[in-house]
Amino acid sequence: MRLALLGGTGDIGEGLALRFARDTEHEVLIGSRDPEKARDAVESYEERLADAGASGDLKGFANEMAADRADVVILSVPPYYVGDTVEAVADQLDSDAILVTPAVGMKGDEDGMHYHPPGTGSVTELVAQRAPDEVPVVGAFHNLAAGKLADLTTELDLDTLVVADDADAKGTVRQLAAEIEGLRALDAGPLANAAEVESVTPLVINVAKYNEDMHDVGVKWL
Repeated sequence: MRLALLGGTGDIGEGLALRFARDTEHEVLIGSRDPEKARDAVESYEERLADAGASGDLKGFANEMAADRADVVILSVPPYYVGDTVEAVADQLDSDAILVTPAVGMKGDEDGMHYHPPGTGSVTELVAQRAPDEVPVVGAFHNLAAGKLADLTTELDLDTLVVADDADAKGTVRQLAAEIEGLRALDAGPLANAAEVESVTPLVINVAKYNEDMHDVGVKWL
């Protein structure tokens, strides 16, 4: 399977790219608005993998080209770029492709981070609103710390909550997420539940902020 990480040069893109490349057999396409930046990121990721005694199938492209080639397209871009990114690649998305978003709307102040969703109710629902009708949208990877993902010396023992209205697309993404070593993918229901899932992200950031021994914390449901 081909996985495209649009905005794959950023923090969450880096972490997911390294984990997918190391732990799965899938081809990982790193996307960027600047294809040269994407290729530079691939070179850096390959060096990181080699340092960890691993390797992976990584290639760099412009976002549109990466989306055109992928079976699963992950929008690893900040929430304020998500809508524009979807519209920029909409014509390249195959009707069999799955669009995945981990983005969360937040704002910070001196007390910490606070959930700040768009008018649609959640970023995931915003993506579904902007995506072509025939392309299923899945929310996943919201509550994962990018730093922990990118540190290949760290063993994961975390859960990710997955929301979608399309059962087949949800199943595919859950299976894909579970291929990352130490990550369990749990069904959190339809897209209407995305706000509750997304709102956990500022919570875990605040826990990390106020507890010195809990850097890059995540969630495990027992």
